[in-house]
Amino acid sequence: MIEARVGLAALFLLFVSFWLKKNISLINHWRHFLIIGLLNTALPFLLFAWSAQVLTASMLSILNATAPIWGVLISVLLKQSTLSIRSSMGLICGTAGVILLVGLDQVSFQEGAPLAIMAALGAALSYGVASIYARSVTNVSPFDNAHGSMWAATLLVIPLIPFSPTNNLPGVDILLAVVLLGVLCTGVAYLLYFKLIADIGAPSALTVTFLIPVFGILWGHLILDETVGWHTVIGTLLVVVGTALVTGFSWVNLAKVWREQRA
Repeated sequence: MIEARVGLAALFLLFVSFWLKKNISLINHWRHFLIIGLLNTALPFLLFAWSAQVLTASMLSILNATAPIWGVLISVLLKQSTLSIRSSMGLICGTAGVILLVGLDQVSFQEGAPLAIMAALGAALSYGVASIYARSVTNVSPFDNAHGSMWAATLLVIPLIPFSPTNNLPGVDILLAVVLLGVLCTGVAYLLYFKLIADIGAPSALTVTFLIPVFGILWGHLILDETVGWHTVIGTLLVVVGTALVTGFSWVNLAKVWREQRA
């Protein structure tokens, strides 16, 4: 499924590059694309998919939302930035949210749950490392990053396919879902996200992170009949508030940027 997802996204972005007449220098930046493809796509996709065999969609979405917190923490450890009082409060708040969620959720007591939780946090950590690395490379355009990283991820996942469990051929409904996952939820999503960065800037674009737990919990409840307990709601709020604090998010600044864009 992961190979189909990134492969379809790569083909879709290739079509878009032809349509927009964009040339991508795969040879000159192949090492960069491999690093981005590994850290920002292949590795987190694999870790989340493995974790999803045990954890609920709600828990996975909340753990996924800790990626910006990891990014700030790594930046501080590498001495690329300092840890302000606001960021410190955000780290404490986000950590408390994860502890509350993991400590009280019944899924945490299932067999294999501790390793699955660590894998999901590792995926979010990988996103954080990828953001730090991508920020250090300024000679590659956002579109090229999206396009090149999808081809790199496609190549990185291929060797793992023979080790996947052998199942019956999927039905038409599953194949359609995978196509939509690759084209819409990956290819189109990358284009929209990088367009958002170009229009309102990276800090404001990071606000989409706040939507991950909201929709993860919503779809998990409506489609998968997952139980939403008080600890899930409070844990989500703590992670979202913690992410807002460490990223410097401000509704006032965001509204100001939007007014400037409309003007």
